[in-house]
Amino acid sequence: MSQIDTAAASLQATRDELADMLKQTVGEAETLLKGASSAASHEYASLLKRAEEKLRRAKDELQRLEETALLNAKHAARATDRAVHEHPYAAMGAAAAVGVLLGLLIARR
Repeated sequence: MSQIDTAAASLQATRDELADMLKQTVGEAETLLKGASSAASHEYASLLKRAEEKLRRAKDELQRLEETALLNAKHAARATDRAVHEHPYAAMGAAAAVGVLLGLLIARR
């Protein structure tokens, strides 16, 4: 597997992990809101404290995932730069082909 494929797979895994974590956090927030209407004041405070802790952990995890995604993007950019420098004519050919295809698609509109 090339470095670009590895970085793309890592980015997809990070994206999936982030989506799962956000779904879990939203579910917990919904539970808190449902419980708030029927809970006594001390139970509500306990629920609120738990929710705040989970949101803090989610925020920390989002920060970590953002840093990981940024690191992966930089790694992919370096790998792409290295590949373009190693194979300049192939890169120019690929860029020209993409440009022609985009031009054809735009002209058809």
